[in-house]
Amino acid sequence: MIATDLERPLVVVRGLTVRFGGPPVVRGVDLTLHRGERLALVGESGSGKSVTARCLLGLAGDGALVTVDRLEFAGRDLSGITEKQWHELRGARVGLVPQDALSALDPLRRVGQEVGEVLVNHGIATRSEALRRAAVVLEEAGIPDGAAAARRYPHQLSGGLRQRALVASAVAALPDVLVADEPTAALDAEVRARVLDLLSGLAARGTALLLISHDLAAVADIADRVVVMHEGEVVEEGRVDRVLGAPEHPYTRKLLAAAPSAATSRGIASDRVVLEVQGVRKVFTDADGAPHIAVDDVSFRVHAGEVLGLVGGSGSGKTTVASVVMGLLNPDGGDVRLLGEPWSKRSERERRRVRGSIQLVQQDALGSFDPRWPVHRILGEAFGATDRRGLAVRQRDLTRLLDLVGLPESLLDRHPLALSGGQRQRVAIARALAREPEVVVCDEPVSALDASTQAQVLDLFLEIRDRLGVALVVISHDLAMVRAIADTVVVMRAGRVVESGPAGTVLGFPEHPYTRALLAAAPRQHIAAPSALRTTSAGVVRPLPGDVPPEPGRGSDVGY
Repeated sequence: MIATDLERPLVVVRGLTVRFGGPPVVRGVDLTLHRGERLALVGESGSGKSVTARCLLGLAGDGALVTVDRLEFAGRDLSGITEKQWHELRGARVGLVPQDALSALDPLRRVGQEVGEVLVNHGIATRSEALRRAAVVLEEAGIPDGAAAARRYPHQLSGGLRQRALVASAVAALPDVLVADEPTAALDAEVRARVLDLLSGLAARGTALLLISHDLAAVADIADRVVVMHEGEVVEEGRVDRVLGAPEHPYTRKLLAAAPSAATSRGIASDRVVLEVQGVRKVFTDADGAPHIAVDDVSFRVHAGEVLGLVGGSGSGKTTVASVVMGLLNPDGGDVRLLGEPWSKRSERERRRVRGSIQLVQQDALGSFDPRWPVHRILGEAFGATDRRGLAVRQRDLTRLLDLVGLPESLLDRHPLALSGGQRQRVAIARALAREPEVVVCDEPVSALDASTQAQVLDLFLEIRDRLGVALVVISHDLAMVRAIADTVVVMRAGRVVESGPAGTVLGFPEHPYTRALLAAAPRQHIAAPSALRTTSAGVVRPLPGDVPPEPGRGSDVGY
């Protein structure tokens, strides 16, 4: 019997092996993907997921040696095609949603031009038609005002909005196959659900989806089948309910069991206030000249040794607050005090003298490094030592920093691209600690990491807090993570604080409707839940030990 187009696999990969001058990073991988199927690749950082998926676009990476027994797309042999032929496939037939939105979008072009580019390049639409289509696709990807977003530049969008713009760009031409590399990593729960709905809708129309993700709840929500990779090899595969519900391989069971080990917050450890944000307001000007109030009347305090979680949806103003706190933006109203002294009203020259007291760990560790510099120079820069003599003097300090974050001295001579995601994030934390700060601001510090690496990094943050007494301001859309690590939570919506208080109280007994909506939208895993979160089989989060119901009449705004 002759197979129809619907029955025949759209993508067939057999015996895929990839090397970068050393041992294989991908070994003997087989994949099959049908039209309308949603296949998830899961595994820890460095397991070979992204390299495997990018081979479907001819983008394995510089210096990659790719060998494959069979690589077919829609019955066509791709194993020996030219770069020009790959270019004809990319975007129109095979789309890609990369993980790093800031580096993937051209900072010199408006978002609408980026989204519409694939339509113009492949002759699907004229330039003016492509811009109109871009506005529609941006709204389909979860951006409220697509036309306004299309006129903006990438830096004028929040991290979550940029990620949605990438999704829009990848689906604009309705490709046959969509490779989505951590497409929801930077998104809050509400927008995450909307993007997953968009991807599911594409699959329903016949697009084959290859999802790379460490978010097992997202995988459970959207995937039909799961392929588990470990050290470049496939160790388990099957239908999503079977693999996540009854895993057979020990490594799969380890992935499902991984979760932050912090069971509850310990409360404020000190009466000393190290950071005070007082009525901060920040206004930007949109592309059309209209004022946009990004932050309005935001206030909170952070004590020595305290972990404060700043949560809210994409575009709620979290990262703008972080930029003001770091002194990277001046507020248009209100004030920030650092260690009891004025901070936001100081000149940059005055700030430099005390800037070591407050440090930043960014979401994208790789993007924050100079890729040409080895680790010893990245860390040495924090001490003002980048030449050979200065680094030699600081050798003991560099080794101490790596030891502090659990990395071996042997990594000092490696470059960022030779490190795993978890190792890069640890180097970023080490660099932030070099000046012995009193406050560290962490902007989505684990959203790009797999579950087990997230747990390690979060445990590291708490260990550093306990050992050094550093106060942490953790910005995240991941409410489960915030609840596991934070002492205090501040919830933001549309630039304003809507609720704040002890983490167990705010997230266990929320008063504001928006906080309740965030918690309701949070992913419910179809697998055994982390014991630290005390989740019931019905998906209800029980109070942690020490969680206290709110007192009657507790206000939802921050009070001193």
